[in-house]
Amino acid sequence: MEESITQITEKNAVVRDWSLKTQREKGDSLVEGCVANLPEHITVNVCQNNLEDLVRIWNQWDSDTRGIFTERYGDIAYLITIRVDEKLIQAMVRFWDPAYQCFTFNQEDMTLTIEEYAALLRIDNVQFGKIYVKEPKPMTFKKKLVRLTNMTDAWAEKQIKKKNETICIPWSCLRELVLNHPDILKRVNLFALAIYGLVIFPKVLRHLEVAVVDFFERLKQGVNPVPTILAETFRSLSTCRRVENGRFSGCAQLLNVWILSHFWKVERTPFHMFSKTFAPLEAYLRKEWPKEVTEQLGISFSESSCRGYNIESTMDPSFNPAI
Repeated sequence: MEESITQITEKNAVVRDWSLKTQREKGDSLVEGCVANLPEHITVNVCQNNLEDLVRIWNQWDSDTRGIFTERYGDIAYLITIRVDEKLIQAMVRFWDPAYQCFTFNQEDMTLTIEEYAALLRIDNVQFGKIYVKEPKPMTFKKKLVRLTNMTDAWAEKQIKKKNETICIPWSCLRELVLNHPDILKRVNLFALAIYGLVIFPKVLRHLEVAVVDFFERLKQGVNPVPTILAETFRSLSTCRRVENGRFSGCAQLLNVWILSHFWKVERTPFHMFSKTFAPLEAYLRKEWPKEVTEQLGISFSESSCRGYNIESTMDPSFNPAI
Protein backbone atom coordinates (compact mmCIF):
# COMPACT_ATOMS: atom_id res chain seq x y z
CA MET A 1 0.00 0.00 0.00
CA GLU A 2 1.30 3.45 -0.88
CA GLU A 3 2.32 5.70 1.98
CA SER A 4 -0.03 8.54 2.82
CA ILE A 5 0.99 12.17 2.41
CA THR A 6 1.04 12.50 6.21
CA GLN A 7 3.45 9.58 6.58
CA ILE A 8 5.81 10.94 3.92
CA THR A 9 5.73 14.43 5.43
CA GLU A 10 6.50 12.99 8.87
CA LYS A 11 9.49 11.15 7.40
CA ASN A 12 10.78 14.41 5.94
CA ALA A 13 10.57 15.98 9.40
CA VAL A 14 12.49 13.06 10.93
CA VAL A 15 15.27 13.40 8.34
CA ARG A 16 15.46 17.15 8.94
CA ASP A 17 15.65 16.74 12.72
CA TRP A 18 18.35 14.08 12.39
CA SER A 19 20.35 16.35 10.08
CA LEU A 20 20.14 19.28 12.50
CA LYS A 21 21.11 17.13 15.49
CA THR A 22 24.09 15.61 13.67
CA GLN A 23 25.34 19.00 12.52
CA ARG A 24 25.16 20.42 16.05
CA GLU A 25 26.98 17.44 17.54
CA LYS A 26 29.68 16.84 14.93
CA GLY A 27 30.03 20.16 13.19
CA ASP A 28 30.99 20.28 9.52
CA SER A 29 33.39 18.18 7.48
CA LEU A 30 35.97 20.86 6.71
CA VAL A 31 39.56 20.38 7.79
CA GLU A 32 40.28 22.23 11.03
CA GLY A 33 41.82 25.61 10.34
CA CYS A 34 40.53 25.71 6.75
CA VAL A 35 40.29 29.30 5.52
CA ALA A 36 38.49 30.18 2.29
CA ASN A 37 40.65 32.22 -0.07
CA LEU A 38 38.06 33.52 -2.51
CA PRO A 39 38.40 36.62 -4.71
CA GLU A 40 36.37 39.60 -3.51
CA HIS A 41 35.31 40.63 -7.00
CA ILE A 42 34.41 38.13 -9.72
CA THR A 43 33.12 38.33 -13.28
CA VAL A 44 30.91 35.49 -14.49
CA ASN A 45 30.20 34.79 -18.15
CA VAL A 46 26.69 33.36 -18.53
CA CYS A 47 26.68 33.33 -22.34
CA GLN A 48 24.12 30.87 -23.71
CA ASN A 49 23.62 29.04 -26.99
CA ASN A 50 21.17 30.42 -29.52
CA LEU A 51 18.20 28.06 -29.23
CA GLU A 52 16.01 29.44 -32.01
CA ASP A 53 16.54 26.32 -34.13
CA LEU A 54 15.38 24.06 -31.31
CA VAL A 55 12.32 26.21 -30.62
CA ARG A 56 11.42 26.23 -34.31
CA ILE A 57 11.73 22.45 -34.59
CA TRP A 58 9.65 21.87 -31.44
CA ASN A 59 6.90 24.17 -32.72
CA GLN A 60 6.80 22.25 -36.02
CA TRP A 61 6.21 18.90 -34.34
CA ASP A 62 2.69 17.58 -33.93
CA SER A 63 1.24 16.52 -30.57
CA ASP A 64 2.04 12.83 -31.17
CA THR A 65 5.75 13.51 -31.71
CA ARG A 66 5.86 15.79 -28.68
CA GLY A 67 4.11 13.10 -26.66
CA ILE A 68 6.73 10.51 -27.62
CA PHE A 69 9.47 12.94 -26.65
CA THR A 70 7.95 13.79 -23.26
CA GLU A 71 7.33 10.14 -22.43
CA ARG A 72 10.99 9.39 -23.06
CA TYR A 73 12.70 12.50 -21.74
CA GLY A 74 10.32 14.25 -19.36
CA ASP A 75 9.90 18.02 -19.47
CA ILE A 76 13.37 19.00 -20.70
CA ALA A 77 11.87 20.56 -23.85
CA TYR A 78 10.51 23.45 -21.76
CA LEU A 79 14.10 24.49 -21.06
CA ILE A 80 14.60 25.77 -24.61
CA THR A 81 12.07 28.60 -24.09
CA ILE A 82 13.15 29.70 -20.60
CA ARG A 83 14.88 33.07 -20.64
CA VAL A 84 18.03 33.20 -18.54
CA ASP A 85 18.50 36.30 -16.40
CA GLU A 86 22.27 36.67 -16.61
CA LYS A 87 22.45 39.29 -13.84
CA LEU A 88 20.55 36.99 -11.50
CA ILE A 89 22.91 34.05 -12.14
CA GLN A 90 25.94 36.31 -11.74
CA ALA A 91 24.58 37.56 -8.41
CA MET A 92 23.92 34.01 -7.22
CA VAL A 93 27.48 32.90 -7.95
CA ARG A 94 28.78 35.57 -5.57
CA PHE A 95 26.91 33.88 -2.72
CA TRP A 96 27.97 30.33 -3.53
CA ASP A 97 30.29 28.75 -0.96
CA PRO A 98 32.49 26.10 -2.64
CA ALA A 99 33.48 24.52 0.69
CA TYR A 100 29.94 23.93 1.93
CA GLN A 101 28.42 23.56 -1.56
CA CYS A 102 25.54 25.90 -0.82
CA PHE A 103 24.29 29.46 -1.27
CA THR A 104 24.53 31.58 1.88
CA PHE A 105 22.03 34.43 2.14
CA ASN A 106 22.54 36.16 5.49
CA GLN A 107 21.69 33.45 8.04
CA GLU A 108 19.97 31.17 5.53
CA ASP A 109 21.77 28.44 3.60
CA MET A 110 20.19 26.94 0.49
CA THR A 111 21.39 24.22 -1.82
CA LEU A 112 20.04 22.44 -4.88
CA THR A 113 18.67 18.96 -4.22
CA ILE A 114 18.04 15.89 -6.33
CA GLU A 115 14.37 15.92 -5.28
CA GLU A 116 13.88 19.50 -6.44
CA TYR A 117 15.51 19.03 -9.83
CA ALA A 118 13.67 15.74 -10.34
CA ALA A 119 10.40 17.55 -9.62
CA LEU A 120 11.26 20.26 -12.15
CA LEU A 121 12.26 17.89 -14.95
CA ARG A 122 9.64 15.16 -14.31
CA ILE A 123 11.73 12.37 -15.82
CA ASP A 124 9.83 9.29 -14.67
CA ASN A 125 11.16 6.38 -16.75
CA VAL A 126 14.48 6.09 -14.87
CA GLN A 127 15.87 4.17 -11.92
CA PHE A 128 16.36 6.97 -9.42
CA GLY A 129 19.12 5.13 -7.57
CA LYS A 130 21.09 4.45 -10.76
CA ILE A 131 23.66 7.15 -11.52
CA TYR A 132 25.94 7.76 -14.47
CA VAL A 133 29.49 6.44 -14.24
CA LYS A 134 31.82 6.75 -17.22
CA GLU A 135 32.63 3.42 -18.81
CA PRO A 136 36.28 2.30 -18.33
CA LYS A 137 36.53 1.30 -21.99
CA PRO A 138 33.86 3.25 -23.84
CA MET A 139 33.01 2.86 -27.49
CA THR A 140 34.79 5.37 -29.71
CA PHE A 141 33.08 8.69 -30.32
CA LYS A 142 32.80 7.92 -34.02
CA LYS A 143 31.03 4.60 -33.41
CA LYS A 144 28.62 6.26 -30.98
CA LEU A 145 27.74 8.87 -33.59
CA VAL A 146 27.16 6.21 -36.22
CA ARG A 147 24.83 4.31 -33.89
CA LEU A 148 22.93 7.42 -32.85
CA THR A 149 22.45 8.80 -36.35
CA ASN A 150 22.51 5.75 -38.66
CA MET A 151 25.01 7.66 -40.78
CA THR A 152 28.29 6.33 -42.21
CA ASP A 153 31.72 6.18 -40.58
CA ALA A 154 32.98 8.71 -43.11
CA TRP A 155 30.19 11.16 -42.18
CA ALA A 156 30.86 10.78 -38.46
CA GLU A 157 34.60 11.25 -38.84
CA LYS A 158 34.05 14.41 -40.87
CA GLN A 159 31.88 15.98 -38.15
CA ILE A 160 34.24 15.45 -35.19
CA LYS A 161 36.05 18.65 -34.19
CA LYS A 162 38.35 19.81 -31.41
CA LYS A 163 37.49 23.03 -29.58
CA ASN A 164 39.69 24.21 -26.70
CA GLU A 165 41.00 20.67 -26.14
CA THR A 166 37.43 19.31 -26.11
CA ILE A 167 36.31 16.72 -28.68
CA CYS A 168 32.87 17.66 -29.99
CA ILE A 169 30.55 17.94 -32.98
CA PRO A 170 28.80 21.08 -34.28
CA TRP A 171 25.06 21.43 -33.71
CA SER A 172 24.65 22.34 -37.38
CA CYS A 173 25.39 18.76 -38.50
CA LEU A 174 22.72 17.33 -36.20
CA ARG A 175 20.15 19.98 -37.08
CA GLU A 176 19.63 18.57 -40.57
CA LEU A 177 19.13 15.08 -39.16
CA VAL A 178 16.62 16.28 -36.57
CA LEU A 179 14.68 17.97 -39.35
CA ASN A 180 14.88 15.32 -42.04
CA HIS A 181 15.75 11.90 -40.61
CA PRO A 182 13.22 9.31 -41.92
CA ASP A 183 13.02 7.58 -38.52
CA ILE A 184 10.82 9.58 -36.13
CA LEU A 185 12.43 7.99 -33.06
CA LYS A 186 15.87 9.02 -34.32
CA ARG A 187 14.61 12.59 -34.71
CA VAL A 188 13.24 12.54 -31.17
CA ASN A 189 16.45 11.08 -29.72
CA LEU A 190 18.72 13.51 -31.56
CA PHE A 191 16.56 16.45 -30.46
CA ALA A 192 16.94 15.30 -26.85
CA LEU A 193 20.70 14.95 -27.36
CA ALA A 194 20.78 18.52 -28.66
CA ILE A 195 19.00 19.80 -25.53
CA TYR A 196 21.43 17.97 -23.29
CA GLY A 197 24.41 19.30 -25.24
CA LEU A 198 23.28 22.89 -25.89
CA VAL A 199 21.17 23.65 -22.80
CA ILE A 200 21.90 21.29 -19.91
CA PHE A 201 25.65 20.83 -20.46
CA PRO A 202 26.64 23.82 -22.66
CA LYS A 203 30.40 23.53 -22.24
CA VAL A 204 31.29 24.40 -25.85
CA LEU A 205 28.99 26.92 -27.51
CA ARG A 206 27.24 25.69 -30.67
CA HIS A 207 28.78 22.24 -30.18
CA LEU A 208 28.01 18.98 -28.35
CA GLU A 209 31.00 17.48 -26.55
CA VAL A 210 31.90 13.80 -26.48
CA ALA A 211 31.16 13.52 -22.74
CA VAL A 212 27.53 14.51 -23.37
CA VAL A 213 27.16 11.85 -26.05
CA ASP A 214 28.62 9.23 -23.67
CA PHE A 215 26.20 10.34 -20.95
CA PHE A 216 23.22 10.41 -23.32
CA GLU A 217 23.93 6.86 -24.46
CA ARG A 218 23.53 5.65 -20.87
CA LEU A 219 20.10 7.21 -20.42
CA LYS A 220 18.45 4.35 -22.30
CA GLN A 221 19.76 2.03 -19.57
CA GLY A 222 17.60 3.80 -17.01
CA VAL A 223 20.30 6.07 -15.58
CA ASN A 224 18.93 8.98 -13.56
CA PRO A 225 20.30 12.17 -15.19
CA VAL A 226 19.58 14.47 -12.24
CA PRO A 227 22.68 13.69 -10.08
CA THR A 228 24.94 14.36 -13.07
CA ILE A 229 23.13 17.61 -13.86
CA LEU A 230 23.53 18.70 -10.25
CA ALA A 231 27.19 17.64 -10.12
CA GLU A 232 28.02 19.75 -13.18
CA THR A 233 26.08 22.70 -11.74
CA PHE A 234 27.96 22.44 -8.42
CA ARG A 235 31.30 22.10 -10.23
CA SER A 236 30.66 25.13 -12.42
CA LEU A 237 29.40 27.28 -9.52
CA SER A 238 32.49 26.43 -7.48
CA THR A 239 34.86 27.11 -10.37
CA CYS A 240 33.24 30.47 -11.11
CA ARG A 241 33.39 31.47 -7.44
CA ARG A 242 37.08 30.58 -7.06
CA VAL A 243 38.37 32.45 -10.10
CA GLU A 244 38.05 36.12 -10.99
CA ASN A 245 36.83 35.44 -14.54
CA GLY A 246 34.88 32.27 -15.23
CA ARG A 247 32.11 30.96 -17.44
CA PHE A 248 29.09 29.22 -15.95
CA SER A 249 28.62 25.99 -17.93
CA GLY A 250 25.88 24.39 -15.87
CA CYS A 251 22.21 24.54 -16.82
CA ALA A 252 21.41 28.21 -16.24
CA GLN A 253 17.75 27.70 -17.15
CA LEU A 254 17.16 25.24 -14.32
CA LEU A 255 19.11 27.35 -11.83
CA ASN A 256 17.05 30.39 -12.85
CA VAL A 257 13.75 28.57 -12.28
CA TRP A 258 14.97 27.00 -9.03
CA ILE A 259 15.86 30.27 -7.31
CA LEU A 260 12.73 32.13 -8.42
CA SER A 261 10.56 29.21 -7.30
CA HIS A 262 11.92 29.67 -3.79
CA PHE A 263 11.92 33.45 -3.52
CA TRP A 264 8.94 34.78 -5.43
CA LYS A 265 5.43 34.14 -4.17
CA VAL A 266 2.61 36.70 -4.00
CA GLU A 267 -0.71 34.89 -4.33
CA ARG A 268 -1.64 31.64 -2.65
CA THR A 269 -1.02 28.57 -4.82
CA PRO A 270 -1.98 24.88 -4.47
CA PHE A 271 0.39 22.57 -2.63
CA HIS A 272 1.97 20.59 -5.50
CA MET A 273 4.60 18.52 -3.70
CA PHE A 274 2.88 15.17 -4.31
CA SER A 275 1.08 15.98 -7.56
CA LYS A 276 1.91 13.70 -10.49
CA THR A 277 0.26 15.95 -13.08
CA PHE A 278 1.68 19.34 -12.12
CA ALA A 279 4.48 20.47 -14.46
CA PRO A 280 6.61 23.14 -12.70
CA LEU A 281 8.49 24.25 -15.84
CA GLU A 282 5.26 24.64 -17.79
CA ALA A 283 3.75 26.64 -14.92
CA TYR A 284 6.86 28.82 -14.79
CA LEU A 285 6.55 29.65 -18.49
CA ARG A 286 2.85 30.45 -18.20
CA LYS A 287 3.40 32.86 -15.34
CA GLU A 288 3.94 36.52 -16.17
CA TRP A 289 7.18 37.49 -14.48
CA PRO A 290 7.55 41.27 -14.00
CA LYS A 291 10.97 42.47 -15.07
CA GLU A 292 11.60 44.11 -11.70
CA VAL A 293 11.33 40.75 -9.91
CA THR A 294 14.72 39.49 -11.01
CA GLU A 295 16.21 42.97 -10.71
CA GLN A 296 15.06 43.18 -7.08
CA LEU A 297 16.46 39.73 -6.35
CA GLY A 298 19.80 40.65 -7.88
CA ILE A 299 19.94 43.87 -5.85
CA SER A 300 18.96 42.11 -2.63
CA PHE A 301 21.67 39.48 -3.22
CA SER A 302 24.27 42.16 -3.92
CA GLU A 303 23.38 44.26 -0.85
CA SER A 304 23.25 41.36 1.60
CA SER A 305 26.08 40.52 3.94
CA CYS A 306 26.45 36.80 3.51
CA ARG A 307 29.39 35.55 5.50
CA GLY A 308 27.63 34.08 8.55
CA TYR A 309 27.22 30.32 8.11
CA ASN A 310 24.17 28.56 9.46
CA ILE A 311 24.22 25.10 7.95
CA GLU A 312 21.33 23.87 10.08
CA SER A 313 18.88 26.09 8.20
CA THR A 314 19.21 24.36 4.83
CA MET A 315 16.08 23.83 2.76
CA ASP A 316 13.75 21.01 3.66
CA PRO A 317 14.20 18.06 1.23
CA SER A 318 10.52 18.24 0.25
CA PHE A 319 9.80 20.61 -2.61
CA ASN A 320 6.86 23.01 -2.77
CA PRO A 321 7.49 25.34 -5.70
CA ALA A 322 6.05 28.80 -5.49
CA ILE A 323 5.15 28.68 -9.16
